[in-house]
Amino acid sequence: MMGLMLEVLALGFLYACLWFSLSIILKRNDIADIAWGIGYILLCAYLFWTQDLSDLAILMYALVTLWGLRLSLHIGLRNSKKPEDFRYNNWRKEWGKAFYLRSFLQVYLLQVLILLVVSTPLIIVSEFGSNIINVYSIVLSILWLIGFMWQALADYQLTQFKKHRTDKEQVLQTGLWKYSRHPNYFGEILMWWSIGLIAVPLAWGWIGLISPLLISYLLLNVSGVPMLEKRYEGNSAFEAYKKKTPAVFPKFRFKD
Repeated sequence: MMGLMLEVLALGFLYACLWFSLSIILKRNDIADIAWGIGYILLCAYLFWTQDLSDLAILMYALVTLWGLRLSLHIGLRNSKKPEDFRYNNWRKEWGKAFYLRSFLQVYLLQVLILLVVSTPLIIVSEFGSNIINVYSIVLSILWLIGFMWQALADYQLTQFKKHRTDKEQVLQTGLWKYSRHPNYFGEILMWWSIGLIAVPLAWGWIGLISPLLISYLLLNVSGVPMLEKRYEGNSAFEAYKKKTPAVFPKFRFKD
């Protein structure tokens, strides 16, 4: 497995260099968000063509590829109609003369390293995959599908809301956004826990749990909730929404 990890690491470095070069040409770093999903698709394709296949590996590659394709298309279409995302634009201003070096290291190379850690269950299933699709893996695949649909619906609802709102200070509080402030993150977390748990029965499969643990930590404490909600500081509508609505994990309430 170590040899495969080194191969993937080398390919990941080249992948980071490619997207970093493209960001310089396009003068926007938020293409890293598109590269995130595509990276998993390419990794699944590489594993599919270079490793021995098992039914469980094919299942996992299909799930991750579907997730990566939808996410990259969604982000690509969203970003094509607006300037560089505020998070990356802020870093452009803050980093000054060190912008290019820090962009490569802290955006593209770091992203690839995180991608490889999150992909641990894929590496495990490619090495120790089983041809047995049992009730356990089927139940987890259903949970994955729920997470996928949850995230896709949340993204759609947010896109429609932004198209029709009359004031940028307005906050989406209907649909799935009534039950948590970041339902798309809930879907993401549910999908990656399902992927990680599918690999657990395999040899060394428990190591794959580092994947959902890392995703959950990043979304809840680093690049997800804290970074996005900082933008709404001072917004009275959001502060009221925040008091009654959990951040990620839904709390079903039927009366306000």
